[in-house]
Amino acid sequence: MLQKPRIQVLKSFTKNHICTDVLRLDEIHPVISGNKWYKMRYYLEDALRLGAREIASFGGAYSNHLVALAMACNNAGLGSIGFVRGEAGPNSSATLEAAREYGMQLIYLSREQYKDKDAIQNQYQAIGRYFVAEGGYGALGVLGAASILDECDATVYSHLVCAVGSGTMAAGLLSRLAPHQQLIGISSQKNNPTLLNAVLNDAGIEKRGQFELQEDFHFGGFAKHPPELLSYMRDLWERESLATDIVYTSKLCYAVEAMINSNRFEAGSRILVIHSGGLQGNLSLNKGLLPF
Repeated sequence: MLQKPRIQVLKSFTKNHICTDVLRLDEIHPVISGNKWYKMRYYLEDALRLGAREIASFGGAYSNHLVALAMACNNAGLGSIGFVRGEAGPNSSATLEAAREYGMQLIYLSREQYKDKDAIQNQYQAIGRYFVAEGGYGALGVLGAASILDECDATVYSHLVCAVGSGTMAAGLLSRLAPHQQLIGISSQKNNPTLLNAVLNDAGIEKRGQFELQEDFHFGGFAKHPPELLSYMRDLWERESLATDIVYTSKLCYAVEAMINSNRFEAGSRILVIHSGGLQGNLSLNKGLLPF
């Protein structure tokens, strides 16, 4: 059963009468948390409508998408297959072990094989098997991400801020913005020149003026987590009791706070931060590094 996400006021994110709230999508379900449910919901509906028996998708060793999909398929009475980037090792990640526990069959692929997803899909195509792109990318994923804004009255905010990986969530949110609003995306990747256009193409190019992509808060690259970032995560927990992950939401919150302190936002702005979940990614850290 999914819970309705609450809105948490970030009391320490205030300057110049700026109000900052966070939409706690991470709390809707222990496993199918954050934006994962929203991005996959319409794929699940489509698969069931077509009479599929199982859903297949793609991801890495720490893929939030795969473990959430495994649980969602289990709940829906569907089988699941995860095509995993990288060779199987003696010590599987906690993420993949959880996906396996929820019934997902894991098929490991070399990094070269993984690049050609069309070939993989053709090779493994079978009757009753429904494929979903990595991270839920695609039209149904964008449509599902747009439904995040049904969870609250987002029109009261001047700015929405979210982490950006594939761009699916950002495209969905952007497609639903009111004319007075701006969406700021915080890229989790280093040097991805195609990301901006990918988001705009999926959301509608007419939204260009309402979207800004910030690419200076990746902390060295995707999933990089230097001591400075871990220290910030601990500090944020102490101040706001807000748990974040090392890949997306810690960098998101750091970016929002840095932009507030550098006067990026006008006085009186109302900001909604989208907490996209993914806390299980912290399981890759040594125990004791984080207090949550």
